This record gives sequence, structure tokens and C-alpha cells, in this order.
Amino acid sequence: MTPYLAISILLIYFLILIFISIRTSKGADTNSFFTANKEVPWYLVAFGMIGTSLSGVTFISVPGAVGAMVGGDPENLKQFSYFQMVLGFVVGYFFIATVLMPIYYKLNLISIYSYLEKRFGKWSYKTGSAFFLLSRTLGAAVRLYVAASVLQIAIYDPLNVPFEVSVFITIALIWVYTFKGGIKTIIITDTLQTFFLIAAVGLTVYLISSEMNFSFAEMINSVNVSGYSQVFFFDGGWSDSRNFFKLFISGAFIAIVMTGLDQDLMQKNLTCKNIGEAKKNMFWFTVTLVIVNLLFLSMGALLYMYSQKNGLTIPAKSDDLYPFLALKHFGNFELGSGGVFVAITFLLGITAATYASSDSALTALTTAFCIDFLDFGNKKEAERKRLKNITHIGFSVLFYIVVIIFHKLNSTDVISAIYSIASYTYGPLLGLFAYGIYSKNAVRDNFVPFICIAAPVITFGLVFLIETYSEYKFGFENLLLNGALTMLGLFIAKRKESSVIA
Repeated sequence: MTPYLAISILLIYFLILIFISIRTSKGADTNSFFTANKEVPWYLVAFGMIGTSLSGVTFISVPGAVGAMVGGDPENLKQFSYFQMVLGFVVGYFFIATVLMPIYYKLNLISIYSYLEKRFGKWSYKTGSAFFLLSRTLGAAVRLYVAASVLQIAIYDPLNVPFEVSVFITIALIWVYTFKGGIKTIIITDTLQTFFLIAAVGLTVYLISSEMNFSFAEMINSVNVSGYSQVFFFDGGWSDSRNFFKLFISGAFIAIVMTGLDQDLMQKNLTCKNIGEAKKNMFWFTVTLVIVNLLFLSMGALLYMYSQKNGLTIPAKSDDLYPFLALKHFGNFELGSGGVFVAITFLLGITAATYASSDSALTALTTAFCIDFLDFGNKKEAERKRLKNITHIGFSVLFYIVVIIFHKLNSTDVISAIYSIASYTYGPLLGLFAYGIYSKNAVRDNFVPFICIAAPVITFGLVFLIETYSEYKFGFENLLLNGALTMLGLFIAKRKESSVIA
């Protein structure tokens, strides 16, 4: 696929997004930007949330991880072990729908962190929101960087466009179609982008299956007996990264903190008309997400099977498998017009996944900062619009700076470190909300920032010591340890009087 064809496809794609933005932002005010006036049908929210939940990193990492080695052992592959975590997500989403969302709707929240002010006080509220801003800024910038690097190789390098310019173009386009309509626009654009994302995976599965002369039933059977499709791992012990209990429990809590305690995903849920519609949204979102992840894993197995059948050298880095086959192999007409179609759908898929998570994050960060730190409730609409626009530009610039820093450091270890840091920053949010919901105690509010800073630091130290002096390796369990330490700190800082609001 030539870079000119690729850039033409992207140009058409963004013209569609900008057209949607113009249509949805007519008559928009700050209430439309933050809540879409609570008029969005639940099914649009449910479908669009898939694209937000699945980033460009997921789009290329989940299929590649199917054939990734565990501990460098070619006899031990990750296979479909990730699906154990997906099953844990289901438990987490059930908790969100039945416990967290009723609280948010009862209190009529715009920023979910204002719950912490009602429950504990101002310092708890600001601390919770600040941890979200840090987590989401780093996480969204990493996702954007990974996908921008793929687009750079596919499009911009052949045109001699520097990475700094291509990233500026990417973020500028996000700003253009979100700055006015906000969440009202995001709901519609995310629906379109989710369609492209799922279509890309589905078409890739179909075209590779056709090339391998598989019928639908033969494709399912071949994946099943391929040696890539084992889902459940009970025998490896807790040190095994594929251990069922380790991944299942982690999945449940990851869903709770990265969806239920995340302004980005919850802002979409809060655009539904009422709690009944919001629960319907969560139910169908959960069902669809499970199916889509299974499709991603099946595609990963097919990619490895196709590579082996055709004697292709599999990239050393598992994340490179799908981009390599889509852009370098299929895109060079190896499969005729069908191969080019795979390349086109991959390009649309990675773009849709990237923009669905990045545009949503930018809007959520703007919302959280405006509501939580700029006292929007006491300002007139003209002043609210001015501050909202300044904040939106500010976070766009911050995104750009962080992405460029990642590029200059040019290390995947840095990306892994950032994800690890982000997992630590969600721990205090887990502890704050869990203590708020399941305890009747008030706390010394001015102690909360120190507790929420100390908990991740102590967690880091404990993880380091345990991994240094034992064979145990932490995954996402540090999230649970972090949350537990936060709750312990809140218990120590409790006051005698009761403080329950929900």
C-alpha cells in the first residue's frame, strides 16, 4: 500500500469526523460538552465505549501476545490466557453497574470525583481527581505514542514527514473535532470508530481464513487445535503470569478502577437519560467487549498460523506481528486485492482505536479539570466556555509534549514503566472509593493527600523487596496492595463521627 493511498484514506476518514463534529456541536454549550444534556441513547454509549476501552495498544498487542513466549521459553506461550482477565472484567463491570453507577446517578454527578468531597471533604476530592489526571494523561499519551509510531512507519516516513509534525497533525485533528461538542460529539464519533475497529478485525479474520482455504467451521476447529487456543491455566502457580486466579482477580479490579473509577468511561455512562438506561448500556457493553476480545485472540492465532504455513519470519517483538503482516506483507499485494484490503482495514482499525481512546481521554481530562479545579458551578456560561477552551488546548499541548518525550527517549522500557506507574496511581482511587462505600467512618480530610502519596511509595518498596528475595513476580496485584494500604491509612486517620451519603 502506497503512502499516498494511506493518507487519502485517512483524509477522508477525518473529513467524516469533522462533519460529524459540525453537526453535533450546533447550539452546544458547556453542559453539552460535559454531559450531552443526558440525552444520549444507551445503545450508542454501549457501542462507542468499546472503541474507548480498546486502544491502539490493545489492537496490536492482544493478537501478538497469543504467540508470545513466557519467560523466553518457546514451549510456553501465552495463548488465550488473556481471556481469563476478560472474564474478570465481567465481574468488575457487574460491580460498576450495580454499585458505582447508582451512586453517581443518585448524586447527579458530572465529575465522579466530587463523590469524594461529599463523602470525605475537599482535600479527598482534589486528591482523587489529581490522581486521575496523572493516570489518564500518561496512559493516553502512551497509547497515542504507540499508534502514532505505527502510522509514522506506514505513512509519514515514506513522505519524509518528521515524527514531531505527524504527532502535531494527529493531536490538532483531535482538538478540531472535539473542542466544541465535547462528549456529545465523542459519543457519535466513537460509535463510528468502534465500527471501523471491529470491522478491521473481522475482515482480517475473514481474509486470512479465505487465503488458508478455511470455511468458518474449519477456521474455528483449526484455531482450537493449533496450540494457541488454551484459555485456562491452573497448574503454574502464582508465579506464573498466566495463572487463572491471578488474571481473573486482576481483571475484575482493573475493570473497576479503569472504568468505574475513571472519569473518561463514566462520563459516557452519565450521558444516559437515567440509571436504568445506563445499566442496559453496561450489560450490552460487557457482552460485546467479551466477543470482540475473543475475536482479537482468534485473529492472533490465525496470524501465527498463516506465518508458519508460508514460512514467514515472525518478528522478535510480538507487538510487531500484526503491523508487519498487514503493512509489509499483505499491503505489498501478496494476497492480491484482498491483501491491500487487509492493509486498509488495519490502517482504519489502528486509527479508529487510537482516536477513540485519545479523543475521549482529552474530553474527560478537560471535564475533570474544569469541574474539579476551576469551580465551574459558580461561573457564568461565557466564562465557562472560555476556561473550557483554554483547558482543552492546554491538555492538547500536554499530550504533544509527553508523546515527543517518549519518542526522544525511544525505549519500550520507558513505556512499560509508564504503564506500571499508571497502575500505581489507580490504587489510591480504589482505596478511597472502597473505604467511602463500605465504611461509615469520616476521616481527617487534610491527611488524605499524604496517605494517597504514601500508599504507592510503600507498595513500590514492598514489590521490590518481594521480587528481589523471592521467585514471586507481581502483575497487577500491586493495584490491590496499593488500594489496601490506602484503606489502612484512611482507617488510621478516621474520625469518630459517621459520614455516609450513599
